[in-house]
Amino acid sequence: MEFDGLRVTIRNERTGQFDSLPLGRLVGSARALEEEGNSGPSDAGLLMAGLSPSQRKALGERAGHVREVLSGYRAGHPDSALAGEPRSGFTPDAPLKDRIAAKAAEIKVSPRTISRWVASYRAGGEAGLMDSRALKARGSRVDPRWDNAVRQVVAESISASTPTRSALLRRVEEVLMADYGEGVVPAPARSTAYTRLAELAKGTNAVSGSAKARRSIAGRPRGTYGRLRATRPGEYVVLDTQDLDIYAMEPVTCRWVPVQLTVAQDLFSRCIVGLRVTACSTKAVDVAGVLFEAVCPPQENAARSELAPYHGVPDEVVFTEEMRPGGGLCPPETLVIDHGKAFMSAHVISVCTRLGMSIQPAQPKKPTDKPTVERFFRTLREGLIQYLPAYKGPDVHSRGENIEDQAFFYLHEVEEIVREWIAEVYHRRQHDGLVIPQWPHLELSPIEMLRVGLRRAGRLRMPYSPELAFDFLEVKPRTVQHYGVEVDGLRYNGEILDGYRNARSPYGGAFAGRWPIRVNSDDVRFVYFQDPADDRWHALEWEHAGALSMAFSAEAALYARRLAMRQGRHINAAEALSDLLTRWDTGMVTDRRERRMAVRLSAERTALALPALPEQPDALTGSDLLVVPDLPAGDSDEEDEIFDAPEGDDFYADAFEVIE
Repeated sequence: MEFDGLRVTIRNERTGQFDSLPLGRLVGSARALEEEGNSGPSDAGLLMAGLSPSQRKALGERAGHVREVLSGYRAGHPDSALAGEPRSGFTPDAPLKDRIAAKAAEIKVSPRTISRWVASYRAGGEAGLMDSRALKARGSRVDPRWDNAVRQVVAESISASTPTRSALLRRVEEVLMADYGEGVVPAPARSTAYTRLAELAKGTNAVSGSAKARRSIAGRPRGTYGRLRATRPGEYVVLDTQDLDIYAMEPVTCRWVPVQLTVAQDLFSRCIVGLRVTACSTKAVDVAGVLFEAVCPPQENAARSELAPYHGVPDEVVFTEEMRPGGGLCPPETLVIDHGKAFMSAHVISVCTRLGMSIQPAQPKKPTDKPTVERFFRTLREGLIQYLPAYKGPDVHSRGENIEDQAFFYLHEVEEIVREWIAEVYHRRQHDGLVIPQWPHLELSPIEMLRVGLRRAGRLRMPYSPELAFDFLEVKPRTVQHYGVEVDGLRYNGEILDGYRNARSPYGGAFAGRWPIRVNSDDVRFVYFQDPADDRWHALEWEHAGALSMAFSAEAALYARRLAMRQGRHINAAEALSDLLTRWDTGMVTDRRERRMAVRLSAERTALALPALPEQPDALTGSDLLVVPDLPAGDSDEEDEIFDAPEGDDFYADAFEVIE
């Protein structure tokens, strides 16, 4: 802006701020201004690196001609002279003008061209002989206002359905006409417009790809991506749920059901430390079951494939408790979750609080906050799911014809297949995201990275205790009355309450004298009470549990009441539940919600493997499945009678039906 002796005043054109600095500093940091349209790479190393092999060979030939004109030798000095050098007409004592004329006649160019090459070589060496125009990108001749209109329309269509290119360009014309008037901004030719649109919309999914991916791209953070960096196993565990692109068969109701997968992934090693496959939808109790497997894998199901080798207490230390020989990682320190209802429920948060786990919610609509588990779901689909029968594709446009007629897996078989694939394939193959800075090009698998983490951070293990599963159940404060406890309108009782009836609990805070009762929302036949005298757990039985032969969820119990309320005001809870179960046994489900509850109730395994307590009769510990024995050889007529339905009976009319 002005000179003041040895200081100058400058103004930032972008911010409008003024500053004063010494003249020497300004001159030392100044750069030459190139004429508009002629700016390009000026660094010799950059220019040389941008040449192709053929261009580099041609440059060497040209430099050899120039050196022969200047010195008489193609290498530039007598020590590297070729046979017959210097040639006649290029001797050092000959006039430079004659040597230039001789070289021009030899390579058939004008003497003026050779003179220009000589001047450029003297100024910049071989790099001075290059034509920088060949390395400069071509500029666009499209009006900048047209480009800005395209960017505006692309930004406005992020949440809209994907348009065609012609529709988007028509919208650009409308924006230009509204802003500048008709014919003011020249429109490029049709082919040029399509080419320029492809350049401006690259990487945005504006005119191609899925709309969901377009919204995800628009939600990416600007600038450099940040990331969580785990330094040891168990420091960060990422939880997420994904719909699997496959149909499965529910084993009891014989209906096709969509499948959801909930996983817990250790961020340091990328090992999957817990998973749960559910039908239709994932609930908070399913998420708690995944956390329980990550903290202390259940031991009841010996057939379940182990996901990862368990580590923790050294083998030299002996515990009286039965230690688990394999499966699972150390207890998570911090959980990274999204804002789904199942993850942000009070049930999951209370479980994490009791076990000392921190919760770190991801930013809404920011898949970059948990990219590792998102990439796992893609790897699972491409590496396993798409090869299974009843694969339905990632969207309706990719779905095949008559998927329901293909072979199928039952729901529990899908989970076993996923577990086996994770343990035998995913955990043992090379993973590009696993890097040790000291060994930058070493290929590592999740199992190998886990071993590295164990060597770095040592071992940590939570001793296995079957009763730890009760800590993952929802807690409800209730008073103990003379008839027992009442939870959600259902009364429970047991001998363990004899010493605590009408007594005030020693707990304070939110309990305020009430007793903590653990509730399993997937099975309301029992609630669980911990005796403060010896910390032992006891099951309290629902007064009408004897009429049930299978697990019954709290959601189904509430729904049964609503059904009964349609017929009369005063209802009998036991009769309402019995009527609902009878309808489900005969396939008489009325709507989608009732079908989903029936599917969840018919599952063979619960999310949490709760240990059986002395108060629970054997008849109520699980679902009663009818097993038909093998018939004697030759009794084909009796076998036909078993599977032949009576005439007019439509019991299997809705079998193999898809439940969305």
